[in-house]
Amino acid sequence: MESADGSSSRTGGDAPDSRSGHFAMKLSIIPVTPFQQNCSLVVCTATGDAALVDPGGEVDRLLAAVEKSGARLAKVLVTHGHVDHCGGVAEVAARAGVPVEGPQREDSFWIDQLDRQGQSFGIAGARAFVPDRWLEGGDTVSVGSLRFDVRHCPGHTPGHVVFVQPERRIAFAGDVLFRGSIGRTDLPRGNFETLVRSITGQLWPLGDDMRFVPGHGPMSTFGEERRSNPFVGDDVL
Repeated sequence: MESADGSSSRTGGDAPDSRSGHFAMKLSIIPVTPFQQNCSLVVCTATGDAALVDPGGEVDRLLAAVEKSGARLAKVLVTHGHVDHCGGVAEVAARAGVPVEGPQREDSFWIDQLDRQGQSFGIAGARAFVPDRWLEGGDTVSVGSLRFDVRHCPGHTPGHVVFVQPERRIAFAGDVLFRGSIGRTDLPRGNFETLVRSITGQLWPLGDDMRFVPGHGPMSTFGEERRSNPFVGDDVL
């Protein structure tokens, strides 16, 4: 739920990949819920298969975006168990008949509370679910012919994962890292030192050119955050 400094800028739109071949990908970022959480529609253009990453709510809108894209929704991917990121997961999975992969099972206590979280934060229809596949660091998930590496990055939540597409040089970071900030750590089982270790140990080694979609706000690169992020920049660690 947002960043350590409370920022939550809007972002959105299509980012088509002009390359053809095995790793061609189209990305649409669809901000949803009152938190303007970045749900990502990832399409493998080689196969037409798609995934929704963190469908936090506004399910009708998300499924309409899938239909408009012409893709076939194949699965739902979840970075962590906060309601703004997974409040719509159960409904999407039921209506589309697709499996759910992620997060890591330490976030099960958050997912079990989704009904109450939804009522507290005004996210209609949020309800608990059990993923078809809990993920661990080192796992891989696929969307068509696209492969995503899974990085376990606790700190914001204990079971937070990040999805990394190495050939396309893009990561889906959830609420681990933002442009100019990091995830908040004052919620249950959050930990600032653990989050910093996750970022520096799991994300920075992927390379400065790695772009990332944060859970809220505009995209950035790991290199830019190493240069300028006031929480995890190289000059402050």
